[in-house]
Formats: sequence, C-alpha cells, structure tokens
Amino acid sequence: MNAKSTPAPDSAAPAPSPKARSGGAKARAAPAAAAASSTAPCDAVTGDATLPPAVPLGTVPPAATPPGTPKNGLDPSPYQAFDLLATLVAVVRPDGTCEFANTAVETLFNLPRRAVQGSNLLEWFADTARLVDALEGVSRNDFSSSRFDAQIRRGPRAHDDLLPVHVIVSQTEDSQRLVIELIENAQQSRQDREERNLDQVRSTKELTRNLAHEIKNPLGGIRGAAQLLALELQPTDLWAELEEYTEVIIHEADRLQSLVDRLLAPHRRAQVVGDVNIHEVCERVRTLVLAQYPRGLKLLRDYDISLPDFRGDREQLIQAVLNIVQNAAQALHERIAEGDAQIALRTRVARQVTIGKQRWRLALELHIEDNGPGVPDEIKDRIFFPLVSGRDGGSGLGLTLAQTIAQQHQGMIDCDSQPGRTDFRITLPLP
Repeated sequence: MNAKSTPAPDSAAPAPSPKARSGGAKARAAPAAAAASSTAPCDAVTGDATLPPAVPLGTVPPAATPPGTPKNGLDPSPYQAFDLLATLVAVVRPDGTCEFANTAVETLFNLPRRAVQGSNLLEWFADTARLVDALEGVSRNDFSSSRFDAQIRRGPRAHDDLLPVHVIVSQTEDSQRLVIELIENAQQSRQDREERNLDQVRSTKELTRNLAHEIKNPLGGIRGAAQLLALELQPTDLWAELEEYTEVIIHEADRLQSLVDRLLAPHRRAQVVGDVNIHEVCERVRTLVLAQYPRGLKLLRDYDISLPDFRGDREQLIQAVLNIVQNAAQALHERIAEGDAQIALRTRVARQVTIGKQRWRLALELHIEDNGPGVPDEIKDRIFFPLVSGRDGGSGLGLTLAQTIAQQHQGMIDCDSQPGRTDFRITLPLP
C-alpha cells in the first residue's frame, strides 16, 4: 500500500527554500562587500577584490612610510637640533654614507646640505683607515664610541689645505645610524686668539685716543710759534736758512696733525646707518682700485648673490674694504710689474658664528685674497695695531681703521697669510 503524505500543522512555519536562504545571505553580505570594494583593489579582468598577501603568524607587518620622509628613509626632524652646534656633525651609515649634515658642515665645505647628504664621508678624510675601523666597531657594539685625531679636506680648490680635527664616533638608538662629530683642533685656540686680539684692540684704541688728544693739544702751540717766528725774521744773511727751518717745523706739525686726525677719525664721525648691500661696496672699491692700477692687476669677483642687505654705514665699510684692498695692491707691486697680480673678492654666508663672545645665527664673510708674498712673520700677530706696517713708508693705520670700523658694526677682521696667498676675512653679523 502506498503511504500518504501527512500535511504539516498550521502552526508550523514553512522551511525556507535553498533559493530564499541564498538570497538572504547575499542581502546580509551586501554591506560588507560594498565596504570591501571601497578599500580593496580589484582585479582588472574578473572585477573581484584582490586581498593582500597573508602575513605569517608572529610577523609584524612593515609600518607605512610617513608622508614627507626622504627617500633614504631618514626623518631629519630628530637631528635638527644639531644645526645649533658650532661643531661639524653628521649622521652616517656604517659604510660612511652621509644621511644628515648640520649647517656647520655646509659652511666648511661651501656646499648645500642636499649635496652633502648622500655622499660618502670617507671622501672627506685624508686617511680613512681609522674612520672605517671606528664605524665598524661602533656599529657592531664592540664599543659605544671612538675618538681619534684625523685630517679632513677643506674643499676642492688646489690651495685648500687639510684641516686637523678630533673625531668622535657615537652610537644612536639605531645601530645602522651613527653620529660623527668633528671638532677643529685649532677652533678653541682660534677663538682664544680672536678674543685676545679684540681685548688688545680695545685697549690700544683707548690708549691711542688719549694719546692723540695729548699730542694734539701742544701741536697748535708749536705750529703757531713757528709761524710767529717766521714773521719776526729780518732779512739777513741767515734769513733764507732760518725761514727754511720754520717751514720744516710747520710742515712736520701739519703731518703730525694729519696723523692724529686719522687716529681719531672713526670716533669723531657719527655713523650714517642705512641698508647696505655688500656687493655694492665691493664694486665701488673695485672701481677705485682699478682706476689706480689699470694694468697688471686683476680684481676677480666671486659673489654669493643670496646674501641679504644689512644695516650699517656704507661709506665707512667702503673705507674699510678699500684700506685692505689697497694694502694688498701695494704688496703686489712686483707682480703688478710682471702682469700676474690677482686680488679676489669673495662673499659667503656663515652660520652659527661667534664674534667677540656673542653668537650669531647668520653672518656674511667677505674674503679679500691676493697672491702676494704674504704678511711678514714678525708682525702677523700685530698687523691690526696702530703704527705697525710691513711696508717702508706705511703709516700703519689702514688696517687699524678697518678693524675699528668692523667692530663698530659688531664684526671683526682676521687674517690667514702664507707666501703666495693672503686672505683677509671680514665677518659681519646679519639680521
């Protein structure tokens, strides 16, 4: 007998068909699919969302590179404080590749930071063996830091000599990045010498002013007495000879008066302060000197046109630069006769400069460089003192007045001289 099917009770809900179940699942999955499609990339052929590769258990996925991070992966922000240091600081990899350099490095090599970063630090050193050992040892944590003395190249020019430095290689939190600090061995001694020179110049200036006033007071009496004596002379056999004597007295009194006036000139005249462009000053001096030496002398120009204007007395600065350039031209008289005399005017920007115990963020440097015989060794330490001259017939006041004018502008002048190259550097702070 065939079995009959029994109908389900009215209270029981009919079971959903497979098609209905599938439709409900698709409905529930629709929002999730839409969210996934907005973030996940799709396959270009099938249109299906492509999932990222699975990450093995226990593996930390790499962090995304923050926007603005350089291509070498080094975020420079933790190292910006190094720009406040006067010493040379670089962040390098164990192989010597430079990833960060502070402004002191830019100033020394006269290169922008982007040109230094990416270069190899080993190229700076005359002998690389000690540096290679130090970088390898510190990166392997054989020791936390290493110190040694070395010599680095100042620049690409042929006359650039080697700079002796003390090198300190230190660890960072990242074993693949090391900090190298280069301290000039002569830096401290140079600062001491500059401070000593400034103190000596100040003392000499005060002494000179007092002495000039003491000399000037009786000069008027001497000259007046000589003039009265000349008027009282009677025509006799000795009249011509006596008149010559009085003229000598008057002439020498006038010469001494002129010398005293030159000593007091920077202190008498009030500064006329205005906006000054250092290149206009250089061009004015260049024109004056070339008019005096039209043949045999080349005045070369190497200007950094990015230097801003600053506040100062334009005429005084022209006089200061003119004194130095004229001294250089007078020292080049033999080369001028031969036709190969050169004076170069070069301007650069300097960062984190100390002038007279005061720190300046920016300063301009004007280098006046000649190919003359150099400053005699016996007066190198005294060339800015009054009445000190290495030339016969020189008054010894030109450099003194130039240094005084530079100091009135909160700057200073120093000199680096050797046979065949003398470099006077005028450093003035910038706003």
